[in-house]
Amino acid sequence: MELQTRKPNRLKNYDYSQNGAYFITICVQDRKPILSQIIVGEGLAPPVLKLLPFGECIKEQINNLEIRYENVKIDNYVIMPNHIHILMRIENQTGGASPSPTVSDIICAFKSLSTLECKKLLPIDILFQRSYHDHIIRDDIDYQQIWQYIDENPIKWAEDKYNTNI
Repeated sequence: MELQTRKPNRLKNYDYSQNGAYFITICVQDRKPILSQIIVGEGLAPPVLKLLPFGECIKEQINNLEIRYENVKIDNYVIMPNHIHILMRIENQTGGASPSPTVSDIICAFKSLSTLECKKLLPIDILFQRSYHDHIIRDDIDYQQIWQYIDENPIKWAEDKYNTNI
């Protein structure tokens, strides 16, 4: 059986350790809704996002990114039932002796540590799908649109094609 060739998901010749803002999406393996629940409000009340135990674990690991990497800032994020969106910035200081971590290094460490911590709650083999999606933020308008998308993601969950409760 011949394996399908995967298309590269990173921008060719782009330095993913350079200063900038990045929008990251990480999906749960098989898109299982194990991170949170979205409880639909009554009447005009907005939906409420309630983190499940794995989601709480993920929240802690997202918050630890700024501690683990002094040049990483988490500006916004949302932990959906089966995926995570993170808006982060890399802010390198000039003249540093050691190389800065790339977005890939940061996400790889995040996924690995999150999986280890979640395994303490329940035995799981694989928490996340292989790889992740990234989008390099190009300007302030792009940044504001991504911010709004993250904030509105729970509201639009009922329409999401990966919502298994539809």
